[in-house]
Amino acid sequence: QVQLVESGGGLVQAGASLRLSCAASGRTIGSYAVAWFRQAPGKEREFVAAIHRMGGREYYSDSVKGRFTISRDKAKNTVFLQMNRLKSEDTAVYYCAVDCCLILSSLGNPAQYDYWGQGTQVTAFS
Repeated sequence: QVQLVESGGGLVQAGASLRLSCAASGRTIGSYAVAWFRQAPGKEREFVAAIHRMGGREYYSDSVKGRFTISRDKAKNTVFLQMNRLKSEDTAVYYCAVDCCLILSSLGNPAQYDYWGQGTQVTAFS
């Protein structure tokens, strides 16, 4: 079992930056696929960013590409999401997710991830 705890969310003005953290325990996730998803009120959970388990390449949704950066610190068993130039439409609950065995084509599908954090609220106001 893997336990994930997100932190770093908050209320910020549009244009500001936030850094989300996702600390894992229970197992070492250094070889896992890791991802961030978000869910706004009344909307489905959507893919934000991921690091594939093989090779460590990063993937982003078009809406955040160039503004957000996903990274991981294997020594700390932690995943990060650096969010710059936040927009009001980025407002959502952000979740981290990990899975040991995803193939590349499944990275953006939330149903494929076995482990989830509880979420952290990010609100960017204009």
